[in-house]
Amino acid sequence: MRPGLLTAFTICLFVPPLLAGPLLDAAAEAERKAASGDPAGAFEAIHAGMARFTANLPLSVPRALFVTETPTAYRAYTAKKEPIFASGEPILAYVEVLGLQWKPTTGDLQQAHFTVDLELSDDKGKTLALQKEFGNFTFTAHSPAQEVYTHLTLDVAGAAPGTYVLHYTINDVTAERSVPFELPFTLEEKKEP
Repeated sequence: MRPGLLTAFTICLFVPPLLAGPLLDAAAEAERKAASGDPAGAFEAIHAGMARFTANLPLSVPRALFVTETPTAYRAYTAKKEPIFASGEPILAYVEVLGLQWKPTTGDLQQAHFTVDLELSDDKGKTLALQKEFGNFTFTAHSPAQEVYTHLTLDVAGAAPGTYVLHYTINDVTAERSVPFELPFTLEEKKEP
């Protein structure tokens, strides 16, 4: 054997295997379970892999928008066509939260806890209202949920017509981290029929 071949062969033998990561590992396990006739086990494998993957993501708000009515489930909403509200109309927002940290609680349950701070400003940046813990949410489940959402309702009755900005901050209480996001909107005089 030539010396160069021996060296290349030796190097190949001692290269440690690469870790695929939680999503690929979960997908491989799910494929095995599905092929063996265990669809529930396949789903659980994917779900557990997603939980491990998202536990390492930064806290974020992948979707926040105004809606016309209270959402009925995750991504089950009717988006408002334009961020324009009539005086006295409730301002309703749909918000998804990603990257929450879950911690064990009683029994075999897991829990995530987050709050939402609110700041309302005019179009010039002047703060008109500020409320810490405008929303306070605790989710308890048998495994970390990935489809976490909430809705936030604000009443600005009596506010003058104009352009405003809602500044929300999601605070992951468990992980002690926060992420802000904004939703600008316009308030118009209520039109008489």
